[in-house]
Amino acid sequence: MFIQRRSRNMVEAAFTTLSLIYHLTVNNLRKSQRNALVGLIMTVMQSIAMIVGFYLIFAIMGVRQAPIRGDYIVYIMSGIFMFMAHSQGLGSVASAGNPSNQMMKHGPMNTAVMIAAAALAALYRQTFSSIVVLSGYHYLIKPIHIDNPLACYAMLLLAWFSGCCIGLIFLSIRPWWPQGAQVMSQLYQRLNMVFSGKMFVANLMPSAILHMFSWNPLFHVIDQTRGFAFINYSPRNSSLDYPLYATLTLLMIGLMAEYATRKAVSLSWSAGR
Repeated sequence: MFIQRRSRNMVEAAFTTLSLIYHLTVNNLRKSQRNALVGLIMTVMQSIAMIVGFYLIFAIMGVRQAPIRGDYIVYIMSGIFMFMAHSQGLGSVASAGNPSNQMMKHGPMNTAVMIAAAALAALYRQTFSSIVVLSGYHYLIKPIHIDNPLACYAMLLLAWFSGCCIGLIFLSIRPWWPQGAQVMSQLYQRLNMVFSGKMFVANLMPSAILHMFSWNPLFHVIDQTRGFAFINYSPRNSSLDYPLYATLTLLMIGLMAEYATRKAVSLSWSAGR
């Protein structure tokens, strides 16, 4: 009973890893709420609250119709859903288990499993929330038409994955500087509230202001999403290549930083705190 179980071939090892990721993903979904359904409902309510909040902000500012010819609420949703997928992916991965976590004492567990489970739990919540909110608006309030829904979901995946890659960098910093990593993560998410561009249309922005937003991969993702969602909108001031290359670059940096941290981290670091 004390012999560690070992996989006999690559297929068995793959199924063992996938099983671990699945069970840990379910655990992450149920961790915040005792009832998993209540947790999903809270995610949906959070999305609805953000949509209503930005609708009221635009109404107070006097903006009562979308700058893009199309449904006003879809215009708001296209920014909110991408922003939330990015933020939830970042937050989930940045707070995933570090190499000194107690779960790492169990043989089959490793940091890759914990990171993957945290990321997939965030993606599941945001996908479920987006489908429920869009379906509810379509069937209960007003029928909507999305020009290319599959491409829009691909943009949601890109927004989520880019957030996970940035979260991986913060995760690797956390064992070295816990308070600093938390502050930097919160600062980045606060900056994204403005510089994600979810309240603006890139084609209508002056070049002087555009440079303040174009560094952000999420800004390009949101603008490209609106190009896929609205048949009358063609993005000119954003590209799809930049967020792809930026995400791959951030992924490589995050993997190297996490590997270096995992090799150097020790339980004794926090012994005197």
